[in-house]
Amino acid sequence: MALRNIREIGDEILYKRSKEVKEVTPKTKQLIEDMLETMYKAEGVGLAAPQVGILKRIAVVDITEEQNNPIILINPVVIQEEGEQRGSEGCLSVPGKAGMVTRPNFVRVRAMDMDMNEVEYEGEELLARALVHEIDHLDGKLYVDMVEGELMDVGEMTEDE
Repeated sequence: MALRNIREIGDEILYKRSKEVKEVTPKTKQLIEDMLETMYKAEGVGLAAPQVGILKRIAVVDITEEQNNPIILINPVVIQEEGEQRGSEGCLSVPGKAGMVTRPNFVRVRAMDMDMNEVEYEGEELLARALVHEIDHLDGKLYVDMVEGELMDVGEMTEDE
C-alpha cells in the first residue's frame, strides 16, 4: 500500500467525469488499497479516485470511528433518495474549509464490489451524505458549489449556521 497525493480544489481533474470500470485488475485493487490508506491517514470518511488523480468510477467510504468497515464502490449509482438533511460538510480536496450543504437524509446506492458483483448499500444521515458526496466527485462535482452561504474555516462553524 502507498499513500497517494490528494488533489485540491482548482485541479482540473476534480471537475471531470470519471470513466466506468470495466474490470478489476491487480492495479485496480492496488488503487483501492492506496485510497483506503490515504483516506485513513488524512482522517477522512470518504475518498474518490479523482481526488488521487485517477478518472475511474471508484470511491471508498468509512464513517466508523475504528476505521474498520470500508465500503468500496465501483461504478456507483444512487437509485433512491428520501428526506433531507442540512449540515456542515468538508472535503479532503478543500482542506481547512467547511460549509452548510443540504443532502438527502437516506440513499440507496447500487455499485460493484471488488469482484465485480452487484451490491447495494443503504445509508442515513452521515453515511448518506458521504455516499452522495463521493459519487458527486465521480461526476466532477464539488460540494463547494452547493454550499449555502459562505465557505468557512473549519472550527468557525456552529450548528445554527
